[in-house]
Amino acid sequence: MEVSERSRNLEQETHPRFLGLDVGNRRIGVAVSDELGLTAQPVLTLERKRSRREDLRSLARLARKFSVVGIVVGNPVHMSGEVSVQAQKNQIFAAELGELAGLPIHLWDERLTSHEAHRILYEAGHKRQEHRRIVDQVAATLILQSFLDERKIRKTSHEEGPRGTDNSK
Repeated sequence: MEVSERSRNLEQETHPRFLGLDVGNRRIGVAVSDELGLTAQPVLTLERKRSRREDLRSLARLARKFSVVGIVVGNPVHMSGEVSVQAQKNQIFAAELGELAGLPIHLWDERLTSHEAHRILYEAGHKRQEHRRIVDQVAATLILQSFLDERKIRKTSHEEGPRGTDNSK
């Protein structure tokens, strides 16, 4: 069975788990979905190593540890929707991670997630100086939760069938 076919089969499980990543130049925020595939929880902030390969291996190990069926990677496009330099870097990194882990990668629009993460931390009473340690985890959690919510909406609307159609005739 081909990797892409195996990946599709994994994602069709009833409650698949996903890893969510907020990839930056210095740190990578990591989140994981719960066993029911409903909520995202922060896991850790990975300090980037000098070796890109080492970062990829660490993330592949986490994917195995949590038995995920896919990885959601934040895609930092510009507000206009144009691909940013960081988005290009993340897309290359994501492709390498997907190949190493043997899992499908879902690039997910992460516009304003870091800003939202800072706001959440500030409202929770964390001082601005403390944000650096956890803001990437919170951003990864927001990215993953957005993906899970959209997935749930798509699944629900697919199960209900087309809206406004009377199929009783």
